[in-house]
Amino acid sequence: MSPDRPTIALVTSRPQLETGLDRDLPEPARSLGAAGADVATVSWDDPDVDWERFDLVVIRSAWDYSERVAEFVAWAGRVARLTVLANPASVVRWNTDKRYLAELAAEGVPVVPTRYVAPGDVPEIPDDGTFVVKPTSGAGARLAARYEKGEYEAAVRHIERMHGQGLTAMVQPYMPRIDETGERALVFVGGRFLHAVQKGAVLAPGTAYDDEKMPHPDLRGWQPTAAELALAERALAAVPGSPELLYARVDLVDDADSGEPCVMEVELVEPNLFLSLHADSLPAVTEEILTAAG
Repeated sequence: MSPDRPTIALVTSRPQLETGLDRDLPEPARSLGAAGADVATVSWDDPDVDWERFDLVVIRSAWDYSERVAEFVAWAGRVARLTVLANPASVVRWNTDKRYLAELAAEGVPVVPTRYVAPGDVPEIPDDGTFVVKPTSGAGARLAARYEKGEYEAAVRHIERMHGQGLTAMVQPYMPRIDETGERALVFVGGRFLHAVQKGAVLAPGTAYDDEKMPHPDLRGWQPTAAELALAERALAAVPGSPELLYARVDLVDDADSGEPCVMEVELVEPNLFLSLHADSLPAVTEEILTAAG
């Protein structure tokens, strides 16, 4: 570690290193290098990485973590004992299990209504409309599917498949306004709102839960409303322990009845920041990473 030239790890996964699908990754690496940092792009599960040599380890696109959650959370804890991890290990542990939505709801934050079905529980499937089934640990709509009224047996088989893998299922009403107003993702860096995007619905009718989905279809820039910005800030303020967050993304959809925004997810581990749509945000991201590196 050098006080004159900070050493920074941008953490991805082996699949991302091989495919280059993370379009957010190259530009921050280049920008940080141009600003004087010593930058390495590494996979979180590379056994040869000496994490202690870095001033800051920034989780970026460890998108395979959802298949190995316990291993990933343990890795985060080890790294945090050696150096500064962003976001912190406590946040990683909390945010990798989407049962955090129940905690946000308990704090009065409007969220998508959610039932949780742990292994051994009897599934409670809605019988009055379209609904979604997905795991509490997931990324990129992995093992997620949309069901119509009357597809009870298919949904139960889906849940049983997840239970067979030791996963807890989430059952949520499908938020129909997403087909009209999309999902809005508000990005924060260093505790400040940076930019937002709007994206289309991911789960098309009839798409099987084990099919590969496009996680961010129909992307476009978005100017959030005052209500959306206030809700995103409220959700982040409800994160336990009020941790310092280098980055955050809050995904919102509209409530079916009121039309008001509610929280779909709070992404604090490895969110896509959509820098390809907001290149002018790169200097702010670079500055905040350098500040976190000390």
